[in-house]
Amino acid sequence: SPPGLLLLTSFLLHVKEDRASPTRLVCDNRLIQKYIVEAKDMEKRVGQCQALPALSCPAVLPLADFTFQQWKSKSNETKRREILCDLALLVGAAAGAQGQVSNECGARQLSQLYRHANSFFLLLQTFSWEAGHWEPSCSPHSKEQTHISSIFLTYRQLVQGKLRFFFYDLAKVLCK
Repeated sequence: SPPGLLLLTSFLLHVKEDRASPTRLVCDNRLIQKYIVEAKDMEKRVGQCQALPALSCPAVLPLADFTFQQWKSKSNETKRREILCDLALLVGAAAGAQGQVSNECGARQLSQLYRHANSFFLLLQTFSWEAGHWEPSCSPHSKEQTHISSIFLTYRQLVQGKLRFFFYDLAKVLCK
């Protein structure tokens, strides 16, 4: 998709070869604000879809809330891994829900959310401060939901919360 591809391309064009860390992407706060607005718009649009069924197979979603004090005490690598775990669950939930929704409006919104969440997932895998690559063996706190709208709510909370503060923390280090 153009927005998801744009995010990934933009990120990859601004990756430093020596450290494989985001630079200009993180330093321009307008980009994360754009994705927060898009997440809110997707949540609003899915709410306007007619007759969305409850999911017969519940979506397993991450708990996107966090306390700011706990968040501040974590290393950037720990934050990145936590967000990757959350995004992995969210991408899986969106994919699973897509197979259960025949409503064109709902399916279109789920497809867009899937692309955006997966782009962030791929983006965060491209850099690391510790040796080794991310392994999908994390077990984040999660909840099961049967309402499609809860997938969008969780995505918005994740982008507006953990992801925004993570980019903010990175900017303090990378944007001097």
